[in-house]
Amino acid sequence: MAASGQTRTDRYAVVVYNPTRVDLARLRRSVQAAQAAAGWAPSLWFETSAADSGHEAARRAVRRGASLVIAAGGDGTVRAVAEALRDTGVSLAIVPLGTGNLLARNLLLPLGSIDAAAAIAFSGIDKPVDVGVAEMTTPDGRTIEHAFVVMAGVGLDAEMIAKTRPGLKKQVGWFAYVDAGARVIPRAEPFHIDYSLDGRPERHAHISTILVANCGTLTGNMLFLPDARLDDGVLDTAIMQVKGILGWFRIWLRVMWENGVLRRSATGREVIRLREKGNERTMKTLRSTDIRIRPDSPQPLELDGDEFGLVSSVFLRSDPQALAVRVPAWSPAA
Repeated sequence: MAASGQTRTDRYAVVVYNPTRVDLARLRRSVQAAQAAAGWAPSLWFETSAADSGHEAARRAVRRGASLVIAAGGDGTVRAVAEALRDTGVSLAIVPLGTGNLLARNLLLPLGSIDAAAAIAFSGIDKPVDVGVAEMTTPDGRTIEHAFVVMAGVGLDAEMIAKTRPGLKKQVGWFAYVDAGARVIPRAEPFHIDYSLDGRPERHAHISTILVANCGTLTGNMLFLPDARLDDGVLDTAIMQVKGILGWFRIWLRVMWENGVLRRSATGREVIRLREKGNERTMKTLRSTDIRIRPDSPQPLELDGDEFGLVSSVFLRSDPQALAVRVPAWSPAA
C-alpha cells in the first residue's frame, strides 16, 4: 500500500518521534543506515509535542508525499500516527520505544533492537490490518471520532490509565499500572450499561469495565483475548463483572492459565469449554463488527492507553484492513 509511481530513489520516509522516548542520535544512525541500504532518499524528521502526539505530523507527511511514516515512540505515538494514516495508502512502520508496545507485540516485531526495527521499515513488506474507530459522545453532547489499533476501554480500565503516575511509569514501566490499580480498584463502583452488537437489540449488564479489542496480546505477552485477530474485520469484547480480589484472581487465572496453557491442547480446550458458563459471570467475551455502549452515567474512556475523558456513549467499529504496517517478509504475522 505504499505510494505508487515513484522510483526507488525518489521514495522517502518521514520519522515521527517522541523526544521523551528516543535517543535521537542512535535512532538517526539506524534509520540512515537502513534507508541507504534500501536505496531510499533521506528521511524527514518530525518531532511530537504536548500539542501533537503524532497525528498532525503524520498528516503533514501524507500531504508531502511520503511513502512511509515511521512511528518511533510508545503506544500513544503509534495510535496517533495510525489514525492519520488510516485509509491513505501510506505505510506505517514502528520503532517500539514505549512501555507496552502492544501493536508491535501483536505483530511479533522486534522490541529490543532499533537497528532491526529500522531495517524492517525499509526492507519489510506491508501487512494490511484493521483499525478500530471510536465515535464518542461527551456529557455536553459533542461527538468526537478517534481511531485505535489495539484496545478501547470504558470504566475501571480507563480510570486506571488516567490515574497512572507518569513519573513512576517512566521509572518502572508497566508496573506503574499495578500501582494505579491498587489505588483505584478498592473504591471502584460497578455501573450499568446498555450495549448493542451489530445493530441488534440492546442488552444490559452490570459491570466493572468493558474492553473492546482489535488484537489480543497485552503487556508481558499475556494472551487476553485469544480469538482476536488484527485482520479479521471483527472487534472482540470483554465485559467484566469483578467482585473483590477473588474476582480479579479469577480473571488472572483465565488469562494466564486457560489462555496461556490449557488452550494449547485438545484436552485443555475441553476443560475451558466446560468452565465457560461459570467464567462468564466474571468475564464474558463477545465478537462483532461494531458495538454501541451506553453507560447509565458518564464513564472514562481510553484508547490504546491514552485517556479521552468522560463519555455518555461510544460507538466502536472495525475499519477492515484500513492500515498497512511494515513487518518482516519472513514473519508469521505477514
